[in-house]
Amino acid sequence: MKERKRVLILCTGNSCRSQMAEAWVNHLLGDRWEAHSAGTSPAAAVHPLAVQAMAEVGLDISRARPKSVETLLEHPWDLVVTVCDSARETCPLFPRPVEQLHISFPDPALAQGTPEERLAVFRAVRDDIRARLLAALA
Repeated sequence: MKERKRVLILCTGNSCRSQMAEAWVNHLLGDRWEAHSAGTSPAAAVHPLAVQAMAEVGLDISRARPKSVETLLEHPWDLVVTVCDSARETCPLFPRPVEQLHISFPDPALAQGTPEERLAVFRAVRDDIRARLLAALA
């Protein structure tokens, strides 16, 4: 069996986009990629609407916890993907050479409106992450 590549997915809080991306990659590309996620300034918890949006497609991220990228710098990554502009700008230097890719997604946590309207934004970002990130890693 071919060894899986390791990808680190970064956003600012590690509470929405990078958590959803990690779940998608491990679920759909887990035979080729081992995904982990972290934040440049981690939030206290994963956003409940991210948990709900992923549960709707059968992926449970309810036990996930935001992590700091600082705790993962020494790991041997094959690829680092930033999924927000802020994380790209504040991405730390990794001690080992690593390929980097930037695919920006809007922050669904900033959505306003009714609870259903906010959930719709999370769903749209969830689906966009699936389409664009998985295409880049395929």
